[in-house]
This record gives sequence, C-alpha cells and structure tokens, in this order.
Amino acid sequence: MPYVFLTGATGLLGRYLLKDLTVAGVPMAVLVRPSRRATAQHRVENVMCYWDGLLGRALPRPVVLEGDITEPDLGLDARGMRWVAENCTCMLHNAASLTFQSTSSQSEPWRSNVGGMKHVLELCRNAGIRQFQHVSTAYVCGLRQGRILESELDAGQKMSNDYEQSKIQAETMVRSADFLESLTVHRPAIIIGDSTNGYTTTYHGFYAPLQAVYTMAQTFDANATGHTGTSARFGLSGHETKNLVPVDWVSAVMTHVITNPRLHGKTYHLTPLHPVSARLLGDIFEEAVGFYGVRLEGSGKTLSGLTEYEQLFCELIRVYSSYWKDDPTFDSTNTRRAAPHLPCPHVDRKMLLRMAEYAMRVNFTSPRAKPIEPKFDVALALEPLAETASSAAAIPAGAARVGLRVTGHGGGDWSLVIREEEIVSVDIGIHAGCQAVFECPVDAFAALARGHLAIETALARGDAVLDGDSGAHRHLHVLFRHLGDSGRVQVHASAGEVRALAAK
Repeated sequence: MPYVFLTGATGLLGRYLLKDLTVAGVPMAVLVRPSRRATAQHRVENVMCYWDGLLGRALPRPVVLEGDITEPDLGLDARGMRWVAENCTCMLHNAASLTFQSTSSQSEPWRSNVGGMKHVLELCRNAGIRQFQHVSTAYVCGLRQGRILESELDAGQKMSNDYEQSKIQAETMVRSADFLESLTVHRPAIIIGDSTNGYTTTYHGFYAPLQAVYTMAQTFDANATGHTGTSARFGLSGHETKNLVPVDWVSAVMTHVITNPRLHGKTYHLTPLHPVSARLLGDIFEEAVGFYGVRLEGSGKTLSGLTEYEQLFCELIRVYSSYWKDDPTFDSTNTRRAAPHLPCPHVDRKMLLRMAEYAMRVNFTSPRAKPIEPKFDVALALEPLAETASSAAAIPAGAARVGLRVTGHGGGDWSLVIREEEIVSVDIGIHAGCQAVFECPVDAFAALARGHLAIETALARGDAVLDGDSGAHRHLHVLFRHLGDSGRVQVHASAGEVRALAAK
C-alpha cells in the first residue's frame, strides 16, 4: 500500500490536499516540523480534527514524520529515511515560502524554495521515489504579457520579486532531475479561501490590501452612514485583472490529477476562466470594510503628495506591490481537458465579500495549533508492544503481517508482525506486504482493547472491517490480548463512552 509523501501539509493548500486525497482513499505520509506550541503530530491532528468535524466522520490519519525541508535528508532520522524508502512511491512537494523580498541569498524564500527543493530531490533520489508532483505557481511567467502556455517556463522573462525568481529556479531544478520517471507540475494562480465559506489560514495577495484598509478604518469613527473616511490610493487604473482561485477548487483538481495516472507527466495552469478586475477589488474593500476612500490613480503611476494615512496604506501593502499589475492570459488547455467536470467557481462580488467577511471575523489570524489530546491514543497503547517486539527485518516462519488502520483523533496506520502468541514487530504505516488490513474508528478500537467489544461482534455489525485474508482475525486476538495485559489502554479513559459503544 504505497504512500504519497506530502510536504507543506499544514499550510492552506496542504491541509485541503491532505483532506481530499485521504477522502479519495490515498494513503498519506506528511513531513511536518514542530512549532513552539505543538509537536508535529499535534499540528497534523489539529488539521484532521477540523476536517472530521466539518465532514461529520472520522478520517484515516496520515503517517507523520517530523522534519524540515531546509535540512539535509529533510531532517529525518535513520528510521524515518528507511520508512520513506520502503513505503513511499510519490512525492507531492507543496511546501514553499511566500516571502516576496529577501534579505540575503541564505534567507527566505531561497532557503525553502530553492534549498528545500534540493533536499527534497536528494531524498527522492536516495529513497527510490520516481514519481513527483510539484506545486509551482502560474507567476513563474514573471513580467511576461500576452498568452502564457502551460508548456512554457523560461523565456528569458524578468521576474517581479524574489518569490517568483525562487519558484522558477525550483521548477527548473525539478525538471532537470533525470532520475524521475514521472513529473507533474501544478501552477496555481493567486490562491484565496474556500469558495463555500471563505475559510483561510493565510493572508497574502488579495488579503494584504484588505487588511491594510481594515487596519486604517479602525482608526476612524464611522459617520452616520456607517462609513469611515480618509483616502488610500492605488497606482492602478481599475481595468487591470488578477487571477484569483479558491483553495478548495485547486485541491480538487490536483487530487483528480494525482489519483489518475493517465494525467501525470503534464503541466497544469490552475487559473480561472474569468479574472477579477482591480476595480471590483476596490469595490470589495469599500463594501466589506465600510471604508469609502480607495482611489485608483492610474496604472503604473507614481503616487506623490500622499497623506500620512496614505503613506501608511502604501507601506502596509508595499511587499505585495509587484503583484498589483495587469496579469497576462494563462492558457489552461491541459487543466480543462483533464478535469472538464471541475470548472473553476466564478470569483465574483459575492464570493469575494465572503472571503473578506471571514478574514475580518477572525481578525486575519490563523488557527492556534495548541495540542488537542485524544480520548484514546492508539500510538500510546501500542508503545509497550513496540518496545518489547524484536527488530527482525524479515518475517519469521509462521508469522503474519497485518495492517491496522484506526480512523479518527488518536488513530493512525501501523503494520504488525504476529507469530502465534508473540508480537514480533510494530511499525508505522501499512506495509505493502500485509496479508490483511483491519480498520475501525478509534472508539471501537478502545472498546476492543479494553475487552468491552469482541472482534467478531465488531466485524459482524460493521464497527470494523477486515480487508484481505479473513483468517487474519485470529492474529488480532493476540494484539488485543496483549493490549489488555499492558495496562496502557486505561490512559485517557472514557469508560462511559466505551460501554455505550459496546451496547450499541
């Protein structure tokens, strides 16, 4: 059961890809670095718990590998490197820095976008990963105008900023990797929030001037009409267009491409059919915030005689100034042919207002990744078994390899080698050599481990599924007997819930 190895899983696009690919039945492994507030595992669990709640069901959990793309071997230890080499066949490289202006060649975005690409490719070469899905950007076109083809990359164009320069270098680098058997490149335009509810975790591009206007509006008292006053000038005429795309659509198209091998090996412009005009963006800033002072002064015009507040506005959006120019036309023939059933939602006034209202409601902040402890932690319950198991690489005679997939908060994927009454080994992920895979939600697993639910009962009434060799259920008896003997299953006890499940 090969895994797709995803970088950038906790970013906006990454968390949608993680959800969509998981729902599509793709086993996922993710590279995540810890934060000051949470471990890598906790950060991923926060993302997955959000999707569980939104979808109303418990999703399978990805294999979480702690690491960092800016470090050699992505910061993985020997066990992590071995696991990737044995279990991952495809790299989905999504992690990137969105820093537009660099302070040095050793800082962002070069450190992540170019240095990170080098480390990712080195790991793929060493681990035998030959399928690569790369998230680039439509703006590798730089300052080109006219029609930009999906087949084009370096036409000698000038670039607008360090971010674009780093991304064209990264895409050039991966295209030069001669060991790859399949390379698929995804080039999204400017990603905004979810088309249905406005949800976002990052505030770049469209959100920068919105936040600047919103910040300025807080310093003024509203008049009788609810409007605030002063002015904020843009060096645009209003006719310029920007290519904005909802994150849920980008992820849906990418998931469709990734899960259909016949679509691999091409480049896809993930761009809208109808760009948004600068005039409409100005109207949105006014309508959403109640700040009726945005003035468009003419395309490319150097603004002079600015007031103190206009200078503040220009400073707040300065880092994104290179984006506020007329976009070229992005050809998206490959995308439309690959996913004709997934047209890009029209980014209109109503949708942009939804985006703006969400951003202002959460005050342009991202969800805090504080740890959410599970009621039952399967990894913690399996820990004593892993500690006492042997480290034999080969399956001994008479042993069986059984996969374990526990969905929901506290779950995950494991492979167990079991011989008679002995747990020979426990490893993360479901190995391709598993003769059967036992899957159940975490509350059912807790009931089984505590002896409140029998395996046969769980299988009979659909609380669990055994896919593969039906005789493998006898090995599961060994697993749950060991878990009951270990005593660790009482951690995070929720006996009332377990009894309720057993009585269902």
